[in-house]
Amino acid sequence: MAEDHVAPSPATQVADEIARRLITSNQSPDVFFERSINPYRGCEHGCVYCYARPYHAYMDLSPGLDFETRLFAKRNAGECLRRELAARSYRCEPVCIGTATDCYQPIERGLRITREIIQILAECRHPFSLITKSALVERDLDLIAPAAAAGTAAVYVTVTCLDPALARAWEPRAAAPWRRIEAIRRLAEAGVPVGVMVAPIAPFLNDTDIEAVIEAAARAGARSAHYTMLRLPNELLEVFTDWLRERFPDRAERVMARIRDLRGGRLNDPSFHGRMRGEGIWADLIARRFSIAVKRHGLVTGRANLRTDLFVPPRPGPESADGDGLQASLF
Repeated sequence: MAEDHVAPSPATQVADEIARRLITSNQSPDVFFERSINPYRGCEHGCVYCYARPYHAYMDLSPGLDFETRLFAKRNAGECLRRELAARSYRCEPVCIGTATDCYQPIERGLRITREIIQILAECRHPFSLITKSALVERDLDLIAPAAAAGTAAVYVTVTCLDPALARAWEPRAAAPWRRIEAIRRLAEAGVPVGVMVAPIAPFLNDTDIEAVIEAAARAGARSAHYTMLRLPNELLEVFTDWLRERFPDRAERVMARIRDLRGGRLNDPSFHGRMRGEGIWADLIARRFSIAVKRHGLVTGRANLRTDLFVPPRPGPESADGDGLQASLF
């Protein structure tokens, strides 16, 4: 899978993380999922805007380079997930994979933790969705497509812009924008409900690409479109502003001034409801532009409705690592 213009990865260290629980619950009214799974901490993609960066500071690591190079992998994820799904108290609800860091970042090629998770969920007919900006998701179409046909799977591909120069600058080791659009096409052709995530939107950086991204995704077969405005929580504020002043010194002050306009005079607003979309005239303008583009291209802003009534608890013992035979077991 050629991924055009992907920057070389710096040397990475991967440590094992023994998870006590894999499925986490979310109480925020601002996101579409109530349950999530993140196979990895840290992310090789190096997206400068990633709101998960501050979590590395909690581990006494840098939210800058350490976040991109000192990674943690939940190698016991399969065992942990089977145990949780098999519990008598477990109640099936859709789970979203990759909500903090990308579940298909480069180390997934070798570790295959995300694939193991999907394999177990597919075996159990458990509803799941995936969020990624990696074309590696295509590798697992043998599991995702049958689950989608049964109404238990959907994928959301993040495309922040179509400008290759900006993409290389602020998400240096993620797939190029054209490759993500191609991933949307291949997922759609396989019958998978796929949405495009224009997230985050940053003023004077990628806001001019909103309509172009939605059009390209719609032509590729996306069914839905979604967006969030740039957030700068905690240590991410310094990481982002340092990058902005180095890469775009000519517009850095304009960008930060507009962010303040969107956040009621602050650079970050952590309060529910407003933090994902911002407030004021500029936030309203972005919302109108997005809505018009979505309607023009026949997309929706709602998420795929996934079935929960097909769930069966997992069988005891691990299944084969490559998922052979799972397609037949879904039906």
